[in-house]
Amino acid sequence: MPDIGFIGAGTTGTAIAVRLAQHGYPVTAVSSRSLNSAEKLAARIRGCKAYSQAQEVADIAELVFITTPDDAISMVAGEIQWHDRQSVVHCSGAHSVDILEAAKQRGADTGCFHPLQTFASIEHAIDNIPGSTFAIEAEEPLASLLKKAAVDLEGDWVTLKAGDKVLYHAAAVIACNYLVTLVKLSTDLWQTFDVPPAQAIKALMPLLQGTLSNIKNVGLPNCLTGPIARGDLGTISRHLESLSKQAPSVLDIYKELGLQTIPIALAKGKIDSQRAVELEALFT
Repeated sequence: MPDIGFIGAGTTGTAIAVRLAQHGYPVTAVSSRSLNSAEKLAARIRGCKAYSQAQEVADIAELVFITTPDDAISMVAGEIQWHDRQSVVHCSGAHSVDILEAAKQRGADTGCFHPLQTFASIEHAIDNIPGSTFAIEAEEPLASLLKKAAVDLEGDWVTLKAGDKVLYHAAAVIACNYLVTLVKLSTDLWQTFDVPPAQAIKALMPLLQGTLSNIKNVGLPNCLTGPIARGDLGTISRHLESLSKQAPSVLDIYKELGLQTIPIALAKGKIDSQRAVELEALFT
């Protein structure tokens, strides 16, 4: 296993470095814009040393993860003197391996290793890494090394082409970030009957957790419940009427989500095509 270095000691870099080290990977060097951040990460890993310059990491490590903010990845890759057969990997979800072109031109193998996970803090990130799926973009032999790392991190992997990355990331945003937005909209509605956000979130959490459990254990489309799955026109009509009067800013979102839910209900088989047409008429 080659010596591993990290350029960037933020949340993602720290989580991956710590977990790799725990599984016996030789994480030996780390640098960051702040030497203090690099020292904090190095202190978590036996045999790892902090450096003030990214070039020092590249001079030592054969496999280098660039875990800086996305906008800095290309610049970092272009500033370093890489050497033949060195491996350089970024961990961005939004960018393809193309942003490492400068490293490739200097003889390095390049790849992407993105954990499909949400990291609210360093400690949460370390906890959440196991079981995650990693999006891998690389040629052999680097691809096999990254796949093994994903499995060793108790996770899974998918391989992507450069053209896949943008929609892959958009899908992650919809599933993760926009779920937060939907919960925020729900808690806003609870405030119309004088329940504060913290109490609303506490009340909604078992429902959210049950929904996630159903998605995992029952799968689409059978996990869908609620009035659209039942074809309950009366309930949905009352929702639309109340939203138009009391929360008009939410009305269009509710309608669009309803329209996108009809095909799931049809696939579940609890409504027929006629009821689907009637539901569509309500939402449009």
